[in-house]
Amino acid sequence: MIARDVFHIRLKELELQAERIMDPTLKTRPVAIISSPHPNGIIVSLSPEAAEEGLFHGMKVSVVRKMSHGVLLLPYNQSLYVRVNRYVYQSISMFTPTVEPEGFNGFYLDMNGMRAIRGHVQNTGLSIIQRIQEQTSLSGMVGISVNKLVSRIVTSVIPDTIHEVEGGEEAQFLSPLKPPVLPTVKEKPVHRLLRFLCVEQVSHIQSMADKSNEFRTFFGTYALQLSREAKGEDSSIVRPFQLRDHILEQTVLPEDTNDESILHAVVKGLAEQVAFKLRKRRQVANKVRLELHYTDGHQRDRMGGIIGIDDISVIAVCRKLFDKANGRRNRVRTILIDVSEFRPYIDQTNLFMTKESRNMAVSKAVDKVRLKHGVRSLQTVDVFQALGRV
Repeated sequence: MIARDVFHIRLKELELQAERIMDPTLKTRPVAIISSPHPNGIIVSLSPEAAEEGLFHGMKVSVVRKMSHGVLLLPYNQSLYVRVNRYVYQSISMFTPTVEPEGFNGFYLDMNGMRAIRGHVQNTGLSIIQRIQEQTSLSGMVGISVNKLVSRIVTSVIPDTIHEVEGGEEAQFLSPLKPPVLPTVKEKPVHRLLRFLCVEQVSHIQSMADKSNEFRTFFGTYALQLSREAKGEDSSIVRPFQLRDHILEQTVLPEDTNDESILHAVVKGLAEQVAFKLRKRRQVANKVRLELHYTDGHQRDRMGGIIGIDDISVIAVCRKLFDKANGRRNRVRTILIDVSEFRPYIDQTNLFMTKESRNMAVSKAVDKVRLKHGVRSLQTVDVFQALGRV
């Protein structure tokens, strides 16, 4: 049986490394990369020198400016990081055609069948890191396992340049780690229950999972996935990079808030922009994902589909997803709507004026105003309110 080998390449603090490559004078200075110069912006990457001054990832810019005047704050340079990411992708693609990017600073590599060609996997891992260093001057680390889950956890908890968890040792490797390394533990009900049960290591979850009935009673619909993750099981495949056709609308709130009236208004505005773009494409979407970023760094999302492209229909879908996702008391910082997997829209209008066709007629009328005066110049809901329909 051929061993399955999945590599995870992590380029730690890629943003900082990229900035220091572009400007070598930054190499010994305390530096922090911030998402926005606005007081509500946060630190997304920082140097060890900045960390020594008490700064950390997710810290708000307003707090940084009050407590530390010696740290250089650099704006988030997305175009630079995209270019660097592409250089790295090209550098490692020579080792395998199956490379899946994970954000800007991570890559999964499917190295199945490569042992016979390239020899021991650790030697291959070192060759990849050396090539990245030679081609881009970036330093990185490699996690090796039989699946994506464990290889990614390796690079998040092991500081070594390269570390391998051999097949069959996944559960043993995970057992002493803290539960938050498992993706399902990020779900609020799971996280809250584990804290209530004083679960401090993955080994405790493994022991609980052996008592399947009790475990299922405690964790409900999360039980099966949590049990698999605790044992290091993951059947997901490495998906080669493909350009993804999607519509993305997002807003960083001027002030963090948990005021639902404000958040609903933001969702409505984003949904109307999505609907406007769908009508221009004459397409609906099988997949719409609404994502919330909170002030404490946590994220929550929910997914659904869009079958109508009038503003009222799209707003209703996005509002429902928001209400499902927003289950935390923390204040919200960013709201994002990502729409993909498109298919043609079939106009169902007929001789009879249905509610949907009326909504579409109003939406199209509003579109004409938007095209002339700007996308944000008028909202369909305002028109319906004027007509007395909402």
